[in-house]
Amino acid sequence: MGCASILGLAFFQGMPAANAVHDTSVFELDGNATRTVSDDWNEVCFQKTGSAATCGTNVGTNGASAVGWVSEPVLNSSIFTGGGSKDPQNISSWLWKDEAGGLPDKDNLLHAYAARYSVAGDDVIYFGSDRYDNSGDAQTGFWFFQDAVATSGPKGSAFGFTGLHMNGDVLVVSDFSNGGATSTISVYTWDSGCAKAAAKPKAGDCGDVNLRLQETSNAANCASAGANDSFCGLVNPTNGTASPWSFKDKSGNTSFAQGEFYEGGINLSDIGLGDRCFSAFSSETRSSTSTTATLKDFVMGGFGNCGSSLTTQARNAADSADLTSVSIGTGLASAKDRATISVTGKATWGGTVQFSLHGPVGPTATTVNVGSAVPVTQATSFPITSAAATVSSVGQYCWSAAFDSSTQGVPDAVDDGTNECFTVDPVTPALDTSAGDDVVLGHAVSDTASLTGTATQPGTTVINGAAGPAAGGTIQFTLLKADCSTLATGTGTNPQSVSVSGDNASYGPVSFTPDATGTYHWKAVYTPASADPNNLGSTHNGSCDDTDETVVVNTIPTSLTSAQRYLPNDRVTVSADASGGGNLAGSVHFLGYESNDCSGTPIVDQTVNVSGASPQTVGTTNTTTFSTSSTISWKVDFTSTNGAHRSIGATCLEASSVTIDNGGTAHSG
Repeated sequence: MGCASILGLAFFQGMPAANAVHDTSVFELDGNATRTVSDDWNEVCFQKTGSAATCGTNVGTNGASAVGWVSEPVLNSSIFTGGGSKDPQNISSWLWKDEAGGLPDKDNLLHAYAARYSVAGDDVIYFGSDRYDNSGDAQTGFWFFQDAVATSGPKGSAFGFTGLHMNGDVLVVSDFSNGGATSTISVYTWDSGCAKAAAKPKAGDCGDVNLRLQETSNAANCASAGANDSFCGLVNPTNGTASPWSFKDKSGNTSFAQGEFYEGGINLSDIGLGDRCFSAFSSETRSSTSTTATLKDFVMGGFGNCGSSLTTQARNAADSADLTSVSIGTGLASAKDRATISVTGKATWGGTVQFSLHGPVGPTATTVNVGSAVPVTQATSFPITSAAATVSSVGQYCWSAAFDSSTQGVPDAVDDGTNECFTVDPVTPALDTSAGDDVVLGHAVSDTASLTGTATQPGTTVINGAAGPAAGGTIQFTLLKADCSTLATGTGTNPQSVSVSGDNASYGPVSFTPDATGTYHWKAVYTPASADPNNLGSTHNGSCDDTDETVVVNTIPTSLTSAQRYLPNDRVTVSADASGGGNLAGSVHFLGYESNDCSGTPIVDQTVNVSGASPQTVGTTNTTTFSTSSTISWKVDFTSTNGAHRSIGATCLEASSVTIDNGGTAHSG
């Protein structure tokens, strides 16, 4: 094969070239495999294999996003076989064998390689191969697969492949004829919309079943290509071109004879495929440049392992620290999520990340998208942070993030790992009480409660919904006797409860009337509503050690002050001095004075009848009492109604003094 232009690709219809592939300064297309100024195939070899002994260097490329380098293990290995092994057929129809024999030396590939770069926003792929012999015409092709195409195990009498074609897979076909002096190059893309070939296909037409022709050219030698070429190719121009890896051709040469080494490049962005990620590549030899040509030898390998990964971490609402737990607070807790996207095998890519929150974990859990999908590209500064999510119920919640790739060949990715879960903890409201004053037996004692620090109950929509109603439940007041265990008895309800509705400094007061004196203790217990997980119960004065909750039921003390009183009365005995006059009959008139000589106004004036045999004693029945020391005198007379007896005139007969000395006051203690 002589020095010739072997890859000639024109622009995709209507698309001007942005970057010339042969002079991008990122990769050398100079007809050899060894670095001079920019990256070259010896560095691709090392980056792929890591073997300095194999590749002749211990340096990798400077910025290739995907590389492939494959060595054919032995001559006549991996040879196409079977009538279905043709480019228009899907890979599921392809078959291959080892050591099949009959392969022309000029079609026997020894190594194949590829590298991908991003150049000023365009995606460029460089590719190449070397072969066992340069004698005779040869046709070759390069496939770039988006699926992870690879050889597989037995399939009937041969072997098969894994993976399938995807729309946008690229095929570059080159024809080496007349010793390489003539080259016809065509670029196709896999297109399942092509049912058959056009009569005379031109750029944009279906070149065959499943293959759309992008362009054809025979005038794009990298050594003479213009400044804006979208593609070019060339072979080594002279014998003796050094091989950086172990190489031996049919003639025994350990360097490349003229035309045994081939390399080229294509700007994918110019054919609208810059967004595709290719997972595998294959270099193939063929019987002709026809799309239905029989395929011969191939060297296939991975190309950058197109993939994506997503790592995430739950964060607090301020995005200032990782999050494992948070309090429900007053009823709404907030959290965020972080995500980092890593893409391999493709320098430029795009997509979106959707954050979601699942919880609270359990039978009623829901999953809610948090915020809109966040656009991301290779230029995004990672990690990215989600919008804040609010939850209105305690429990365990788990973030998840999903990367939706918009770059064909770059797979989607999700992450819902252990770093994504956090717990929302309930609150314990503060319960305090204040008992009323001590009382006298027969009166009620009272107690009042203060409940603060409650959280609202869960809302109807737990994630990103409104807070629920105020904390509910009850506060139960219990009055205990001095031993802190015996329930107080008396009048009223004990224990008794009041309903709760959120924070309140004055629940109650409640009251109860004990039936005995003594020391009593109030105890209060808050019990949340049955369907309220956000608040925990709390107890105040459960051990009766809060003196503010102690009340005493007392008796009233008494005192006694003695004071003497006297009742002045008089008595006389009436008798007849001789017998024979019959019974006494008449009346005695008593006049009592508060003096010693019957002067003044009488304090007692009473007439008492006298009748009966002599003698008769009669007296006054005065009921007026006196409480001070006094002198009393009495004047009496007898009026007889028995003519046989004489009357007695009023006479001041007696006087007496009474002295009172009261004894003071006695107390009950």
